Amino acid sequence: MRTHLLKSSFARSALPGHSRVAVSPVLTTGWISELSYSEAQPGLTQLLLLPLLQQLGTQSRWQLWLTPPQKISRQWLKASGLPLNKMMQLPYHQEFSTVEAMIKALQTGNYSVVLGWFANDISENDRRRLEEAASAGQALGLIMRPQTGATCSSGQKNRLKIHSTLYH
Repeated sequence: MRTHLLKSSFARSALPGHSRVAVSPVLTTGWISELSYSEAQPGLTQLLLLPLLQQLGTQSRWQLWLTPPQKISRQWLKASGLPLNKMMQLPYHQEFSTVEAMIKALQTGNYSVVLGWFANDISENDRRRLEEAASAGQALGLIMRPQTGATCSSGQKNRLKIHSTLYH
């Protein structure tokens, strides 16, 4: 997973012989992360992505999903404990660029997280623009990319594989 500009607020409370760290659901600055997922690897979404989205769902801000043509299953969202009243989905449309839509959404500060699905790598310039937008809006931007056969054989080691059958 590529993570840039990550800063989290931590509250520490110490008990005798114990220390506990609680992560604040509010980002103190924005950041961008990239997740490469594989339909052949079920279960990682529940373990990694879902708890993050649930935690961000406690904020007053919305979650925006810029998705591929498939629609996210409302039943899955409800069963996952994600706040339906704070979720917005924009299905892929040829008239807008996912990068541009992510940048505009991240800059507003109205979203705790903006997820964008991409078929190909994005340029370093686009990544830099996304990072700046996330920082301006104090939001998390997640670049979601399906793992292809070429990606598997190239041996990329810095990406998570996330199961994708959770959106329809």
